[in-house]
Amino acid sequence: MPNKNWTVLNSLQLGRYAEYFAKMEFASYGLEVFTSEVDDRGIDFIVKNKAGSFLEIQVKSLRGTGYVLAQKSKFNINNPNLYMALLIFKNNMMPDFFLIPAKTWAVPNAVFVDRDYNKPGQTSKPEYGINISVKNYSTLQFFDFENSILSFL
Repeated sequence: MPNKNWTVLNSLQLGRYAEYFAKMEFASYGLEVFTSEVDDRGIDFIVKNKAGSFLEIQVKSLRGTGYVLAQKSKFNINNPNLYMALLIFKNNMMPDFFLIPAKTWAVPNAVFVDRDYNKPGQTSKPEYGINISVKNYSTLQFFDFENSILSFL
């Protein structure tokens, strides 16, 4: 049984754990997992099913509630094969795992946001983000990994 006191991991360790956890979850469904040697395009790994279809996966992790983002330059919402694997860690629990298609950001809302930062004085790079709060957590349930992966199998 793994340690579930996520506070002992720093941000880099938590992110690495999330990536390996996601890979193993995909593998547990009999999918092939391919890791890129260089992560210069925002793709952490690719999964392929028995029919030869594939998904490009970008992994994000978070402790509890807050905000996660993907830079627009590395997250093309028009790519039908691109998905965000979001893992949310709460102490003494295994992470909640969500598989979110990039196309979700085509119609932004209070949870799935589109930020260009093109106003005077704004210097951040354009991004797509997810606002994760106790209030809107139920919105994420639609993207629960176990349900989302079934359509890909």
